[in-house]
Amino acid sequence: MGKAVGPTSEFFRRRDEWRKHPMVTNQFRHATPGLGIAVVEFGIYVAGEIAYNKIYAPSHTSPRSH
Repeated sequence: MGKAVGPTSEFFRRRDEWRKHPMVTNQFRHATPGLGIAVVEFGIYVAGEIAYNKIYAPSHTSPRSH
């Protein structure tokens, strides 16, 4: 069995109910729709660009004409 709930814990439980309200808990996710997908796609783009630059890097043995 669980611990008996006293008047003090009941007081704080009622005061903390607002933290579980859907408008508070999901506010950031609903305020930025698609942000998670965009972050993942940007990460894939950066990883692909790094891999491309490593594979097709210019040769460092040739003299540059600067």
